Amino acid sequence: MSDSRLKLLRKERGFTQIKMQMLTGIDQSDYSKIENGKRYYTFEQCKKIALALGTSMDYLAGLTNCKEPYPRTEEIPQDKI
Repeated sequence: MSDSRLKLLRKERGFTQIKMQMLTGIDQSDYSKIENGKRYYTFEQCKKIALALGTSMDYLAGLTNCKEPYPRTEEIPQDKI
Protein backbone atom coordinates (compact mmCIF):
# COMPACT_ATOMS: atom_id res chain seq x y z
CA MET A 1 0.00 0.00 0.00
CA SER A 2 1.19 3.46 -0.75
CA ASP A 3 0.54 5.38 2.46
CA SER A 4 1.06 8.81 0.93
CA ARG A 5 -1.27 7.83 -1.93
CA LEU A 6 -4.04 7.05 0.57
CA LYS A 7 -3.57 10.34 2.42
CA LEU A 8 -3.38 12.41 -0.77
CA LEU A 9 -6.53 10.83 -2.18
CA ARG A 10 -8.42 11.41 1.07
CA LYS A 11 -7.38 15.07 1.04
CA GLU A 12 -8.28 15.42 -2.66
CA ARG A 13 -11.78 14.25 -1.77
CA GLY A 14 -11.91 16.81 1.06
CA PHE A 15 -12.37 14.12 3.71
CA THR A 16 -11.03 14.17 7.25
CA GLN A 17 -10.02 11.02 9.08
CA ILE A 18 -13.23 11.36 11.09
CA LYS A 19 -15.22 11.43 7.83
CA MET A 20 -13.38 8.26 6.77
CA GLN A 21 -14.37 6.67 10.06
CA MET A 22 -18.00 7.52 9.36
CA LEU A 23 -17.81 6.20 5.79
CA THR A 24 -15.89 2.99 6.51
CA GLY A 25 -16.53 2.10 10.13
CA ILE A 26 -12.76 1.97 10.71
CA ASP A 27 -11.87 3.69 14.00
CA GLN A 28 -10.12 7.01 13.38
CA SER A 29 -7.02 6.01 15.34
CA ASP A 30 -6.75 2.76 13.36
CA TYR A 31 -7.31 4.66 10.12
CA SER A 32 -4.55 7.09 11.08
CA LYS A 33 -2.18 4.18 11.67
CA ILE A 34 -3.08 2.72 8.27
CA GLU A 35 -2.56 6.07 6.58
CA ASN A 36 0.82 6.56 8.26
CA GLY A 37 2.06 3.05 7.50
CA LYS A 38 2.06 1.90 11.13
CA ARG A 39 -0.63 -0.70 10.48
CA TYR A 40 -1.75 -2.72 7.48
CA TYR A 41 -5.37 -2.89 6.51
CA THR A 42 -7.34 -6.05 5.98
CA PHE A 43 -8.92 -6.97 2.67
CA GLU A 44 -12.32 -5.80 3.96
CA GLN A 45 -10.89 -2.51 5.23
CA CYS A 46 -9.17 -1.90 1.88
CA LYS A 47 -12.46 -2.58 0.08
CA LYS A 48 -14.33 -0.13 2.34
CA ILE A 49 -11.67 2.55 1.89
CA ALA A 50 -11.64 2.12 -1.91
CA LEU A 51 -15.44 2.42 -2.06
CA ALA A 52 -15.47 5.46 0.24
CA LEU A 53 -12.78 7.23 -1.81
CA GLY A 54 -14.25 6.23 -5.18
CA THR A 55 -11.16 4.36 -6.33
CA SER A 56 -9.95 0.80 -6.78
CA MET A 57 -8.11 -1.45 -4.38
CA ASP A 58 -5.40 -1.72 -7.05
CA TYR A 59 -4.89 2.05 -6.90
CA LEU A 60 -4.59 1.96 -3.11
CA ALA A 61 -2.07 -0.87 -3.40
CA GLY A 62 0.00 1.04 -5.96
CA LEU A 63 -0.67 -1.50 -8.73
CA THR A 64 -2.11 1.14 -11.07
CA ASN A 65 -1.89 4.89 -11.43
CA CYS A 66 -5.53 5.12 -12.55
CA LYS A 67 -7.61 6.56 -9.69
CA GLU A 68 -10.92 5.69 -11.35
CA PRO A 69 -12.63 2.58 -10.01
CA TYR A 70 -13.36 -0.35 -12.28
CA PRO A 71 -16.91 -0.51 -13.65
CA ARG A 72 -19.21 -2.33 -11.24
CA THR A 73 -22.12 -4.50 -12.22
CA GLU A 74 -24.40 -2.81 -9.69
CA GLU A 75 -24.29 0.08 -7.26
CA ILE A 76 -23.29 -0.86 -3.74
CA PRO A 77 -25.50 0.82 -1.13
CA GLN A 78 -23.59 2.98 1.38
CA ASP A 79 -24.81 0.82 4.27
CA LYS A 80 -23.04 -2.19 2.67
CA ILE A 81 -19.63 -0.50 2.55
